[in-house]
Amino acid sequence: MADQIDDPDELPSTAGEFADDYPEVWEAYSDLGEACSEAGPIDDETKRLVKLALAIGAGSEGAVHSHVRRGLDEDVDPEALKQVAALSIPTLGFPQAMAAISWIEDLTDEDEA
Repeated sequence: MADQIDDPDELPSTAGEFADDYPEVWEAYSDLGEACSEAGPIDDETKRLVKLALAIGAGSEGAVHSHVRRGLDEDVDPEALKQVAALSIPTLGFPQAMAAISWIEDLTDEDEA
């Protein structure tokens, strides 16, 4: 799973600026993410779907976009990405799930065009 971003220029503007301004903090944060990813037996695609679910639960459009983009780059089935949003309906409610589906489709529909 390609979550490690070493070049701050690859980050969204605010995160990139933070990484430039606080490189030691960014490096520690990045190392923590890598350690968490390697801490158990979950395969990479499942990790991506879990991280997408967490982003949906947090209501973070930017994080949803990030994990969808990375999932598509990793050849995760776009329908699997959408199913994560559908699975959120009983827990988060219909409106939040519909928002998540729209955020996912911002990128999956772009790939279909």
